[in-house]
Amino acid sequence: MTLSEENHLKAIFHLYNEKKEEVNTNAIAEVMNTKASSVTDMLKRLADKELINYVKYQGVTLTKKGTQKAIAIIRKHRLWEVFLVEKLNFSWDEVHEIAEELEHIQSEKLIERLDAFLDFPKKDPHGDPIPNKEGVFTTTIQTLLSELKQGDKGICAAVKNTSKEFLVYLNKMNIALGDEIDVLSKEPFDNSMTLLVNDKQINLSAMVCRNIYVNGNFKKNEYNSTIHQR
Repeated sequence: MTLSEENHLKAIFHLYNEKKEEVNTNAIAEVMNTKASSVTDMLKRLADKELINYVKYQGVTLTKKGTQKAIAIIRKHRLWEVFLVEKLNFSWDEVHEIAEELEHIQSEKLIERLDAFLDFPKKDPHGDPIPNKEGVFTTTIQTLLSELKQGDKGICAAVKNTSKEFLVYLNKMNIALGDEIDVLSKEPFDNSMTLLVNDKQINLSAMVCRNIYVNGNFKKNEYNSTIHQR
């Protein structure tokens, strides 16, 4: 498979998991930052290789073979991110683009040894689950910070937005995975929050709070929890 084919498979996998429905060409084009016509040509190639189910104007889903390929790419990407952070001391906002290149290495033996070398990690530096060599994700039920109320507490468990800009912003706000977050107040007008993190009071906009996953001692049945398998 070419790098472009692998990237398109991964994009389809993520888009499908977000909405659990057939993925349209325009959505793929937006993620891949390319023209819809170019995506259409790629989809025909992937369909010929029996990696996707594709009917023009009706959307796309991955076949079993395509799903296995996509999960294998995601597994490599997230393992490399762990390696870069834990062994080479990169920060979590630096590793995505490097892992985008490393994920295309085809040696299964290398990836299995990398997994063992890292002691079989379950999550990447952004809190996303790492599938095992059988392609199975360890799913966790998490809640968006925006769903919490005044007086609630939670542990920062993952981020929904993994862009470099967002991660750099969280660094500036001194928020990292594993930090306890206390909700001091929530503004009814715009749903912004005043929080206590690392003994420091900070204010976060509703948009930021919608991109942070937490788990902890709040009452989960009060919130719209998400099975996190991004």
